[in-house]
This record gives sequence, C-alpha cells and structure tokens, in this order.
Amino acid sequence: MSNDLVAYYAARAKEYEKIYGKPERQGEISDLTTLLLNVFPEKDVLEIACGTGYWTQRIAKAAKNILATDINQPVIDVAKSKTYEKGNVTFQQADLFNFKTREYDALFGGFIWSHIKLEELGKFIDTANSFVKPGGMVVFCDNNFTEGSSTPVSHTDEHGNSYQQRKLESGDTFSVIKNFPDENAFKKVLEGKGERIKFISLKYYWLVIYHKK
Repeated sequence: MSNDLVAYYAARAKEYEKIYGKPERQGEISDLTTLLLNVFPEKDVLEIACGTGYWTQRIAKAAKNILATDINQPVIDVAKSKTYEKGNVTFQQADLFNFKTREYDALFGGFIWSHIKLEELGKFIDTANSFVKPGGMVVFCDNNFTEGSSTPVSHTDEHGNSYQQRKLESGDTFSVIKNFPDENAFKKVLEGKGERIKFISLKYYWLVIYHKK
C-alpha cells in the first residue's frame, strides 16, 4: 500500500470524476456549482489543485480568467481536454508550495483542504493568501463525512489526521489523508489570516469563503 498522495492522483486521473456520479450527490453538486458561480463573476482567479478540471469548467463560466494549476501533469492533461466556452482558462503544472506568480483577485482550491495535514494548515493558508491581492478572496470546498456515502476512515495518526484506504480500478491501494473539518476548525486556523469568513455546510460538501486579512 502506498501513502504517496501525488502518485495516487496521477494513477486515478482517468477515473477521478466517477466520484461525482453518485446519484445521492447530484442535487448538492448542482447547489455547489450555483454557489461557486455566484462567487466568481468577472474575477481573475488562481486555481490550485485543479485536478481533472471538473470544477474549473464550472467556475470558468463566471470568472474573467483562470490560471488552473496542479502538481500532477496527468490530471492537467485530462483538464485540458475539456471545453471552456469562454476560452478563459490556462493551465500550468505547479507545486503550490514552490510556485511564484502574480497576485490574483481570488483563489480557489477544490478538494485539497482535506489532504493537508492538520499541523501544516497554517503554512497552507499563508501560502494560499500570498497568491491574492490585499483583501482578496479565498474559496475552498471539500467533502463532509457522510455515513454510507463516504469511504470509511481507516485510522487516525498522532496529530488527529484521518486516513482512508482507496482502491483503484487497477487494484492498487493507497492510504490517503482525508480530514473533515467543522466550522470551529476553520475559525481557529483562519484566526489572524482571514476575515469576513462565511462557512456553508451541506450534507456531502462544505464551502468556506474568506478575505485575506
């Protein structure tokens, strides 16, 4: 079993979006899409961990332009194959912790927060904030743990990080960090780093919006 998160998503690239096909999640995927479209109108957006472009394709309908980045080239290749009606998306392979770029109006990170170790969240937020203009907007969304729909948690480590065992169609198995924060966790980690914090929790997904302090 591998615990290499980068290798996991590279191997999962072609089957990644099957997770969005779960029948019980369709209503909330539509709701989350609407929320994001209302957040990004005419914004100059940096997207981190864009993956296969599932959410890139949706927010591109509202954003002015998007630079979509990911550490994995295989998922970027899938994202590039999609159609972006406004022609307003460019892609770049990048490790967000070693990435130099200009400041943007807004940053979007979909389904990355849960993969950040609890003890590294402060550094993660500082890095995300560094990519946006003073007072700029930062948006994250990710999964809530939902019994019967989410992959069970296999174990937790000494820091309280939770893990799931993920098996791909190839048969390869990975131990993947997957944390499920609540509103209090956001308030704690964003203290002194963000303001005007808005947290929306649905059954299967959550969305947090704040502005760089």
